[in-house]
Amino acid sequence: MTDGLYSILSKVYDILNDQVDYSEWADYIEEIIEKHSAVPVKLMLDLGCGTGKMTFELHSRGYDMTGVDLSPEMLAEAADIAAEKGIDDILWLCQDMTEFELYGTVDAAVCCLDGINHLSGSGQLEKCFSLVHNYLVPDGLFIFDVNTPKKFEEVYGNRDYILEDDGVLLAWQNDYNEKRRICDFYISVFTEDEDGRYIREDSVQRERCYSAAYLKRALKKCGFEIVSFSSRYDFEPAADDAHRWYITARCKK
Repeated sequence: MTDGLYSILSKVYDILNDQVDYSEWADYIEEIIEKHSAVPVKLMLDLGCGTGKMTFELHSRGYDMTGVDLSPEMLAEAADIAAEKGIDDILWLCQDMTEFELYGTVDAAVCCLDGINHLSGSGQLEKCFSLVHNYLVPDGLFIFDVNTPKKFEEVYGNRDYILEDDGVLLAWQNDYNEKRRICDFYISVFTEDEDGRYIREDSVQRERCYSAAYLKRALKKCGFEIVSFSSRYDFEPAADDAHRWYITARCKK
């Protein structure tokens, strides 16, 4: 997994994800913890934290947060936001999701906004799951989401998108190989400079499409048991035609 795309998007990432209701999502995470956690949750890991929107949301609810992300630019944005908020007790670590090292165990881990799909290389998913298992306390919860096969087929596919906001334009071309279950994203970001000129930056990023069966097998192999597998902020069984799955697994040691 490379950080090229997010180095480019770091200054516009939050704008492009402004439709995400982090407060509602955090409500669901807390409901999961209340319903399913067998241990008190104080220390929490936000894996693939980006600019820290979920990290800050969970921190505001009293959790002791560690944010891990591969992109130094994303973490620089997070650190700037933390300074503006007067927050100095979040630990930010610039590390790969498949190779990260923590200073100790955590009670729960989250990975939001399809970070797991970015584990596209051979064995990367299992490496990540194994590390999360290693750093969770016994019975600690791992809460994450993924883009589903339906989203890869119906939303990504081989489609092109243009996204615009004040001072930024993003051109997004998809190339989905259904047989390999890999989608390559060809990204061009145009950001307005102070003198009115637009600066273009290009990147290629990749996501892997994981089936529900594969995710369940990988979690079991890495020492987890499935707690919930849903397609909404609820605990109903996931729908096959959903575009996102929300998964909670318990660390067994």
